[in-house]
Amino acid sequence: MGFWFAMLAASLLTPAIMLLFGWMFKNNPPQNINGVYGYRTGMSMKNRDTWDFAHRYCGTLWVKLGFVLLPASLAAMLTVYGGTEDEIGSLVAAVCLLQVVALLFAVVKTERALKQVFDKNGVRR
Repeated sequence: MGFWFAMLAASLLTPAIMLLFGWMFKNNPPQNINGVYGYRTGMSMKNRDTWDFAHRYCGTLWVKLGFVLLPASLAAMLTVYGGTEDEIGSLVAAVCLLQVVALLFAVVKTERALKQVFDKNGVRR
């Protein structure tokens, strides 16, 4: 039973972080463009406008995805409550893979939005 609870916590961690950082980025992006904290890609770090846009856009996506992934991950974990460690571990691996795909989806969508709104020098179209 302890293994199930540990894996439950592990499977809920990514959606919880997406909700927390998504809300923070959406409502209060990091004040300074930096290479340590925030949504850091070449395009997002062009200037303050691209930096703020990328954080608000990605933050909004993360909040939406977090609200979907959190209950979905919990529901998936409930299906293996009382199962074997192999069953639980396999499900958690699948859930975590889906969460990584969601994170990558957010990055791809944000980069596409940046390219639609800004030119290659970071100037709004």
